Amino acid sequence: MSSKLKTTGMKEEATPALVPQLRFPEFRGAEGWKIERLGNLFSDRQEVGLTGLPLLSLMDKEGIVPQEQSNRKNTSNSDKSKYLRIVPGDIAYNTMRMWEGRSAYVGLEGLVSPAYTVCEPRSGVHSLFFAYYFKAPQLIEQFRRYSQGLVKDTLNLKYAAFSRISAPSPTYPEQQKIADCLSSLDDLIAAQGRKVDALKSHKIGLMQRLLPREGETQPRLCFPEFQNSGEWIEQRLEDLAKRGSGHTPSKSYPEYYNGGIKWISLADSKRLDCGFISDTTIEISEKGIQNSSAVLHPEGTVLISRDAGVGKSAVMSIPMAVSQHFIAWACKPGLLSNWFLYHLLQNSKPLFERVATGSTIKTIGLQFFKDLVFCVPLLPEQRRIADCLTSLDDLIAAQTQKHEALKTHKKALMQQLFPTTEAVEA
Repeated sequence: MSSKLKTTGMKEEATPALVPQLRFPEFRGAEGWKIERLGNLFSDRQEVGLTGLPLLSLMDKEGIVPQEQSNRKNTSNSDKSKYLRIVPGDIAYNTMRMWEGRSAYVGLEGLVSPAYTVCEPRSGVHSLFFAYYFKAPQLIEQFRRYSQGLVKDTLNLKYAAFSRISAPSPTYPEQQKIADCLSSLDDLIAAQGRKVDALKSHKIGLMQRLLPREGETQPRLCFPEFQNSGEWIEQRLEDLAKRGSGHTPSKSYPEYYNGGIKWISLADSKRLDCGFISDTTIEISEKGIQNSSAVLHPEGTVLISRDAGVGKSAVMSIPMAVSQHFIAWACKPGLLSNWFLYHLLQNSKPLFERVATGSTIKTIGLQFFKDLVFCVPLLPEQRRIADCLTSLDDLIAAQTQKHEALKTHKKALMQQLFPTTEAVEA
């Protein structure tokens, strides 16, 4: 459903007003949103010389935070006399990146770089509402259109251009209602995010107790039925699993590709560390395997990345091939559980990161994997540990999906709460 255009008074004197697709019940009979210039809603706060205030930074997700919490190198000038004061209720935006929607509601008093523009709300303006509104695609498109510069890296939206942008705006009570709704949803999303983070931290801590630390032969925590099983045995991984290599078929032959065989490459980095891997960005063909060193590894094979994102691992849910950036391990029956190996590799990430070498792209030499040893228990205990950690992974995945669903819901809700129309010309 598209936004509706309303007019009031005589047709030739009509002032266009827009109605969003979704409106709270108490505003459904009210007038439409009126077109306003942003310069009539916000003034340009230009307060400088207050060098005693803390330095703040604008983050993509966290918004305005103290600079020391931004994890960014402090490149600010020692002379803060030209830095801009911001106060709670302002909206600050990155002048060079507003075309990307790089703005945030201000909840702290402090100083920001002169590279920011500070918008002070005028009377009757609910700035938190506009902080959300400034993230809507229709306004980001306006910010892009009004930004000046020849290429993206030089685009800038100074206040003079910002002030000329027109946007539909509701009354203050409706602004507040929308802001309260979206703010409550943000609180719910943040709480769900913390739940996911807590589960991930719990899994890391549990994994470190259920598996031996470097230099130790027994874990700190054992299941009751295995407490008298004795020390785990140190063995070479190559004695417990068959090591398989990867290869990239020649791209000079199109017939080697798009043949329905899943082929794991560096393009699939985001699909790793999530347990099963069942899909890939690129597929190869039977000809691609027959005319190269590529191998179709069986279902259940455990792979690990030795380049660019070293230590990332997964378990193949179907037969797959891999590029030369990966090593594939087919566990020997009766000796090693593939899911136990997956969790061993996950727990060994600090080791992999430590031994990786290279300046631009980190890599681990093949000899390291040939010599790699792990302390392992008998198969029943392996399976018990793997089942525990895999169940926790399933819980994390379910809670992560809920987190993503909430973010998707917010995005869809915003599309309905703000009018969708062609950019209003000045």
